[in-house]
Amino acid sequence: MVRVLVTRPEPGASRTARRLREMGFQPILLPLSETVALPVEPDLVPDGAITVLITSANAVRHAPKEIIAALAALPCRAVGKRTGEAARAAGFQDVDEGPGNAVALADMLADRLSGKAAIYLCGRVRFPAFEARLKAAGVRVHPIETYDTVAPVYSDAAVIGQLSGQPVDAVLLYSAKTAAAMQALAHRPALHDLFEKACFFVLSQRIAMALDGAAVGKIRVAAEPHEDALLELLKWWR
Repeated sequence: MVRVLVTRPEPGASRTARRLREMGFQPILLPLSETVALPVEPDLVPDGAITVLITSANAVRHAPKEIIAALAALPCRAVGKRTGEAARAAGFQDVDEGPGNAVALADMLADRLSGKAAIYLCGRVRFPAFEARLKAAGVRVHPIETYDTVAPVYSDAAVIGQLSGQPVDAVLLYSAKTAAAMQALAHRPALHDLFEKACFFVLSQRIAMALDGAAVGKIRVAAEPHEDALLELLKWWR
């Protein structure tokens, strides 16, 4: 059975593991990042904003209830289906789902929001292109950071134990940060054999670029930057 390493944090890791088992793969969980809530003061919510923007479900999951209550009456523009579901579950009632890509969402909203103010629920670590595109179009973006992304520290023994001392065949990578962390693990002498023959499945070319030359020829990039496309790529790999 093909052994697939899942590097995303919970709760997504367990959800992905269930999908992999249904597809006939053997998932191994080794989250290379985790999200932690940040304190947010209610007075950070500005007046005059006409919409709430969300590009990560974690931004809603970690937002304090007081912040959600202050914003729930505003229209919410979510990057995709999963984020839209999280927004509705949190209490937003008017939720539009975008194309699944943050820059594409910014392109869709740029003209509509030009000259207006928008609240952006987000993480401390984030890709800047979304905000940059909107600001270039004259949108006043007010970020409210609700969570941070941190890297757990694993000893060689912990990784070997999690992998049962056996190599993995494939690795799923969801961000450039986790790709760099994965590369660092693979370079450790004690762990090299566990990842030497693995193929890396990534959501975007930007993530692929975070892997160094050692992975050339062993990288597969999803056709679209979402998990359905990533798993479809894995499905037809062997």
